[in-house]
Amino acid sequence: MSTIKSLEDLKHAREEALKKKSAKATSGAAQIIVGMGTCGIAAGARDAMKSILETIESDSINGVIVSQTGCIGLCEKEPIVEVIIGEEPKVTYGKVSPDIAKKIVREHVVKHKIVQDHVIPM
Repeated sequence: MSTIKSLEDLKHAREEALKKKSAKATSGAAQIIVGMGTCGIAAGARDAMKSILETIESDSINGVIVSQTGCIGLCEKEPIVEVIIGEEPKVTYGKVSPDIAKKIVREHVVKHKIVQDHVIPM
């Protein structure tokens, strides 16, 4: 990434970021974010992340960005997984076991059917 030295550089960087966000939204790309803070890891977030990655690979699912983040702030609901598909609202899932993680990928990400029994109301 280049160094931002002026207001023009900052404006250019912002425009590029907005273009990338727009491209992701229009392509309908799915983003899965796993909370990997200390309490998430202790609750099994690594196993949930592993299950998500294995399901994507075994089912040959394309167009999914998987990332991790720190503490989401809902420790009692860990492991937490967030799903964002295009411009749709973010859906936050709690108490995500490896089996629930597979179900989220196969039902929500692939079929666009929210797994209601694990949604954390926001």
